[in-house]
Amino acid sequence: MSPPTIAFGRATGTKEIFTTNISGTRIVMEEALRAGVERVVYTSSVATLAPRPDGAPADESVLLAEPDAIGTYKRSKIAAERLVLSMVADQGLPAVIVNPSTPVGPRDVRPTPTGRMILAAASGGIPAFVDTGLNLAHVDDVALGHLAALERGRVGERYILGGQNVSFRQMLHDIAGIIGRKGPKYRMPWYSALPVAFVAEAMAGVTGQEPLATLEGVHLSKHRMFFCADKAERELGIKARPYQEGLLEAVRWFHDFGYCKAAPTD
Repeated sequence: MSPPTIAFGRATGTKEIFTTNISGTRIVMEEALRAGVERVVYTSSVATLAPRPDGAPADESVLLAEPDAIGTYKRSKIAAERLVLSMVADQGLPAVIVNPSTPVGPRDVRPTPTGRMILAAASGGIPAFVDTGLNLAHVDDVALGHLAALERGRVGERYILGGQNVSFRQMLHDIAGIIGRKGPKYRMPWYSALPVAFVAEAMAGVTGQEPLATLEGVHLSKHRMFFCADKAERELGIKARPYQEGLLEAVRWFHDFGYCKAAPTD
């Protein structure tokens, strides 16, 4: 549900990603049409949305062109979303599309790339920061946004399920503050992380474990992934809680279930 975030992500084959996100979507949507369902809520991603030329937070108005997308994941999600929209227009698929930003919160059992980023920050494993940013939303608000889209969303429309826009530096400092330590002081250019990502991906190929950093993720960090969720608030009647609550609950859950030793100080 979450898009690739900063320099963290899973090394997954191109064929597997496209099969899951495009062929899988087509099969599910065709079965929904065959079953005559009243409404489909399709979970896309803010990764499909084009940034605004003026640098303001992006909204749902423009879909990113597939050639402009960085990485296999983004390209596959764009193609899948276009598929759903074409089925809405041509076959009457009663689908509403939601575009979650970056969910944070408890019960991240895998953990997801974002969860791994929180774990690394809570454990003091991120000594420097890249000047980038992302939109953080409490995972429970994202879930409630899906229900609201089912009940009140307009067929064929997209809705960003987001929270607040936060710099990566601020996020790291927020996590450090939760466990009573200071956040990183040193800023590094995005390209400085490329060698780290290269080694991490190479090690992942040997160990079979997810890399801490990916080359695609590092390239994504060149851009601030800021978004505007006004349309969802206005039409779906939802309101995001402060993102800090999601970070706090994530750190507490990771500590309580043995993922990390660091514990919230409150």
